[in-house]
Amino acid sequence: MEIEERILYKAHEMFMRYGIRSVSMDEIASQLGVSKKTIYQYYTDKDALVEGVIGIEIRDNESKCLLQQKKAENAVQEIFLAMETVSELLKVMNPSLFKDLEKYHAAAFKKLTDHKNKFLYAVTKKNLDRGVEEGLYRPEINTDILARFRMATVFLIFSNDLFAASKTVHVLEEVTDNFLYGLATAKGIKLIEKYKHQRNKN
Repeated sequence: MEIEERILYKAHEMFMRYGIRSVSMDEIASQLGVSKKTIYQYYTDKDALVEGVIGIEIRDNESKCLLQQKKAENAVQEIFLAMETVSELLKVMNPSLFKDLEKYHAAAFKKLTDHKNKFLYAVTKKNLDRGVEEGLYRPEINTDILARFRMATVFLIFSNDLFAASKTVHVLEEVTDNFLYGLATAKGIKLIEKYKHQRNKN
């Protein structure tokens, strides 16, 4: 692995574990066994490094979303697969990360916000349209409004002003339950119950 990649992946690992603000460039350099000057040869400042780390998360998220679309047997299962991905992220992500990003790293935060408002919105809307076509979601729902609503509620989960960090996975499940039951048909509800049962068994 090239030194530039090593720097990026080590920073990613440390930011996810400890948050962004609490990790210094000196600490990243020390963990890598290189000088801080070496890091600055590839990343002009911490902002640039944070932006690179967010790029890793975005690319990873995009590939997982596209894989879930292909893997899911139906629209409801796709939501459960997505919930599993977010649950795994919540388990390893420091709860201060989003706040640090918004408060101290505007360019990286904008990159993440654009990802939410464009890519994730499109994936969610496609899921809602798919669910309507499959007869799992009510035909009269406004898929544009509900896709935007879903994005807003999922990202609220990361706000530790609203929810305790220890309860984020439970909050995600509760919010997703209410979202799905609110738009599902009788056929869709049967699938929700099926996937919830499978999830609880694991």
